[in-house]
Amino acid sequence: MSTERWIRLIAGTLVLLSLALGTWVNHNWYWFTAFVGANLFQSALTRWCLMEDILRKVFGVKSESELQACCSKESK
Repeated sequence: MSTERWIRLIAGTLVLLSLALGTWVNHNWYWFTAFVGANLFQSALTRWCLMEDILRKVFGVKSESELQACCSKESK
């Protein structure tokens, strides 16, 4: 799975989790939902995402273009 798909999966999970925590535990968890949304907004404008850097450097996850380049080299 590419970094782009991992980021969507992680962001969606964090939003749903923080909404559930805000509903059933403490309403202050909604601030975490806002934080995730603000980070998504910032990454769309700046084309930089901290989670993308973490996934690449720590876990070695490749981007969609890197995966396509890798697969096209193997097929030749």
